[in-house]
Amino acid sequence: MLGSQLRRLREQKGVTRQDAGYVIRASESKISRLELGRVSFKERDVDDLLSLYGVSDATEREALLQLAREANTPGWWHRYNDVLPNWFQTYVGLEESAAMIRTYELQFVPGLLQSEGYARAVIRLGNAGATAQQIEQRVELRLRRQERLTGPEAPRLWAVVDEGALKRPIGGPEVMRGQFEHLIEMSKLPNVTIQIMPFKFGGHAAEGGAFTILRFPEQDLPDVVYVENLTGAMYLDRRDDVDTYLQAMERLCVDSATPESTVELLGDFLRET
Repeated sequence: MLGSQLRRLREQKGVTRQDAGYVIRASESKISRLELGRVSFKERDVDDLLSLYGVSDATEREALLQLAREANTPGWWHRYNDVLPNWFQTYVGLEESAAMIRTYELQFVPGLLQSEGYARAVIRLGNAGATAQQIEQRVELRLRRQERLTGPEAPRLWAVVDEGALKRPIGGPEVMRGQFEHLIEMSKLPNVTIQIMPFKFGGHAAEGGAFTILRFPEQDLPDVVYVENLTGAMYLDRRDDVDTYLQAMERLCVDSATPESTVELLGDFLRET
């Protein structure tokens, strides 16, 4: 997030990466790596760059300097580094900081809403060569992420789940029954909204597949769209990209079953399983 903000400020001021590197006694490639979040930040360098980019407002400077301090502080998830891909570490850190999480899933129940049994079954499917200990570490990590939904300063979670994800039998009937019960319970939380995109609606706005939009409490930080694939992920924060996904999400929420109807559908699925 800090790298993204620094890139935006540099581009607005019309400063080249080479000139920015000169100010902090570094190369053009170092600025590129900083803006991509691939190297750690020195608070002094960030301070010098903010001056170069004309950021004079004390509140804005302090917010960005605080990001620099936080960026260099390992989060709780770093203890799972041996089972956590580098590209997903970034997501967990962003998720931990988000004030609102909006997500659309079409193959699985979203990770933040998975029951323990369902999470274990999904993780086994995606990590066929992993040891039993590695599987359990991944399950533990997923459950730890979920704790924030019921903790202090819990984020708002708004999830749209394709009916296909709920009709896909993961882990067998008992696991699926537990998952449906878990979703019904989670829907009772005041900060959680769940909607099902039913088969009967046909085609819909999210033709590109699953995605997540993260919004942060700091108003000057842009939303981030997270799109995952088998070997990595994309993090989109340019306004045009984010707006496209926001429009798709808004359309999904309008076209999906209401939260009240969704609970009824989950009850039907539970009885049928």
